[in-house]
Amino acid sequence: MKAPQALLTLAWGSSRAATSLAIASAAWMLSGLTPSPLLNGLLPAVVSAPQLLALPNRPRVGTALQLLSGLALLAIAAKWVPHPVVATLAALLLLATGVQLVDLAMQRLLSGQAGVPMATLRTGAEAGRLVGTSLAGLLFPLGKAILQFSQTLVLLLPLAALVSWLQPASPKPVQDPSTPPPPRSAPLDRLDPAPLLQGLLFGALFSLIPLWVRQEGAGNCFDFAMVLTAYGLGRAAAEALQARLRLSSAGGYLFLAAGLAGTQLLPGWGAVLLFVPMGLVASSSDLRLIQGLGPADDPALRAQRFNRSASLGGLVGSVAMGLCGQVVGLAGILPLQVLAFVLAAVLFPRLLPAGQQGG
Repeated sequence: MKAPQALLTLAWGSSRAATSLAIASAAWMLSGLTPSPLLNGLLPAVVSAPQLLALPNRPRVGTALQLLSGLALLAIAAKWVPHPVVATLAALLLLATGVQLVDLAMQRLLSGQAGVPMATLRTGAEAGRLVGTSLAGLLFPLGKAILQFSQTLVLLLPLAALVSWLQPASPKPVQDPSTPPPPRSAPLDRLDPAPLLQGLLFGALFSLIPLWVRQEGAGNCFDFAMVLTAYGLGRAAAEALQARLRLSSAGGYLFLAAGLAGTQLLPGWGAVLLFVPMGLVASSSDLRLIQGLGPADDPALRAQRFNRSASLGGLVGSVAMGLCGQVVGLAGILPLQVLAFVLAAVLFPRLLPAGQQGG
């Protein structure tokens, strides 16, 4: 890969690192602000919501919103903002909206104008998310949430430079009246059942992890971040290797159910390390579903189509698990999650074309 492409990919990965650092840090902060499972479950729902909207492609506006969100989170961490629970959720909504305004346009510019392969962008994004979750754990003992959110702002600066550099370099084409306008972020006018179910499962799984680590596991932000990092390692490995595990769809979900149950049987780091193969299986399943969503002429739109249905599922799953946690308590949510993955192993193959059911 040429040096300019490497720098562009690095800037793209840095934006992903900033997003994951902000979300992980905000999730941990919220778990300390309120013990309510429902309110904690709302955070991933708020992050998913903008992906369901028909938002225009506005990279500069989106970058500004992300920077504003980072400043708001920093102010909340410094205790300068009243009603911190509501303010945290509002700041995350602002961040997720900014990401949605930037993503599709920047992926097209990077893969089209700059010639960066989509596979490289995906690998850079997963590596960035891995860096972000790792930083959430490493920075917390040094400077708590204030240091986490200040570093979020630093990691967003390459994105601001990237947007400023790429957009002026792309001349504005003369619009032919007979040519349809360039596609924007399309509304959710179609649901794909398999990504919807997958999003529901993982939205439910990750919605209450920070609260569970804090209250049931008596852990700290470093412990929570290492769970996310282990899961991210598995996802990054799948992206880098373009892994497609030889597991059927049902087998993958049964593996994830067993891994989730195993986290309660293994002590300490053994439980954390189980999230590595879980991330590998989950990411491989994502890739298989994305590849089955239609022709490969526009990989960015195909990935967006997957993200739309998965995001709706994630929103429903996180809110549902928050409600369940409110009713049965945190100790009762793990059996429900294991049961959900087992049921998915039965239902999922029926949602896929025959060619996608295998490994």
